[in-house]
Amino acid sequence: MGAALSEDRFIDVDGATLRVRSAGEGSAVVLVHGWALDLDMWRAQIERLSHWYRVIAFDRRGFGQSTGEPGIERDVLDIDRVLERFDIEHAAMVGMSQGARVALRWALRHPQRTSCLVLDAPPAEGLPRPPGGEEIPIDDYRELLRREGIDAFRRLWLQHPYMQLHSDDVSARQLLREIVDRYPAKDLLMQQRPFSSPVEARDLRRLPVPTLVLSGEYDSPQRRSIAKLLAETIQNARLHTIAGAGHLAALDAPDLYTRTLHGFFSSQAARAAGIG
Repeated sequence: MGAALSEDRFIDVDGATLRVRSAGEGSAVVLVHGWALDLDMWRAQIERLSHWYRVIAFDRRGFGQSTGEPGIERDVLDIDRVLERFDIEHAAMVGMSQGARVALRWALRHPQRTSCLVLDAPPAEGLPRPPGGEEIPIDDYRELLRREGIDAFRRLWLQHPYMQLHSDDVSARQLLREIVDRYPAKDLLMQQRPFSSPVEARDLRRLPVPTLVLSGEYDSPQRRSIAKLLAETIQNARLHTIAGAGHLAALDAPDLYTRTLHGFFSSQAARAAGIG
């Protein structure tokens, strides 16, 4: 089966306009991007996974080309609206970094609609935070943005260890720069609010969804530690390391990353839950 051409559309949902990209046919896979990124981080995965699945990615509100006020809880509700527009009842959820917060919350809210779950480079959710402190100095970035403007922030963010690609692929590096150049930093200008639905360890232990936790071989020790503990806590989860990749494994090792997703979606547990 050949990959279908991807299609971008803009849909209005609850006070925001979201850029959404879809491609392919079959069981649905939803891709949720990380912080300061957008749906184009999934460009390779959308193209290749659409050989077998109906792949949907969207710019979370306030990121990329989507409007609206950013917020994790809003993102969870936006997935509901996007799936309604595409008339999709069940889906596999893939969330990267901050996007893993969104994917996990959607799966906890809709376990019967989640065929399987992939948490890539997840932050600590319902777990004790490992030693090492905050790895993203949000307050410092917010002050830099206010003092020197968004271009100064973007330059500094591209130097963060999370943003370092281990691939020699020039096109991947160019794509990452283009994505960061689109980041509007709306969330940095907002007053931070606590999540209205914090995840607890007991929520993780009760999650019945087949789960794959991904960790880049060269991601930070803190994120690798979180991934390991999360995989041990979720009852039906396993951990997989993406060799040769850092925090941005989907960009660093797109072929291996895509094969890993397809292998998981094709596994007995995931197919039994409805992805096949």
